[in-house]
Amino acid sequence: MQNTDSVDMTIEIQRSLAIRALRRSNVRRKITEYLNEISPNCSYTSEIAYHTGATTSNVIGALRGIHLRYREEESLLQLNLVEEKKGKTNIRLYMITPFGKEILHTFHDRR
Repeated sequence: MQNTDSVDMTIEIQRSLAIRALRRSNVRRKITEYLNEISPNCSYTSEIAYHTGATTSNVIGALRGIHLRYREEESLLQLNLVEEKKGKTNIRLYMITPFGKEILHTFHDRR
């Protein structure tokens, strides 16, 4: 019984951290919204940058984390909001996860 409670608490903490990350960064939020719009399709960083109005380096930071500006533990990949798919020629494609869709829906409901 206690194990189920700890799993539920972990999921709630993960949800809270994900919503906080979307609130703190317009770039993270715009990327998540864009990937939700094109779902179930994937996109690559420069295309995401074009459609969100962000620079490619900011998109990479929001997706994967950059040391100073975007912390890795708050990256969309680490928060399980986005998943990475590897293309044939070393192209990294990104798509929203079911958890990402749930968090985005919750985020919009709270606004």
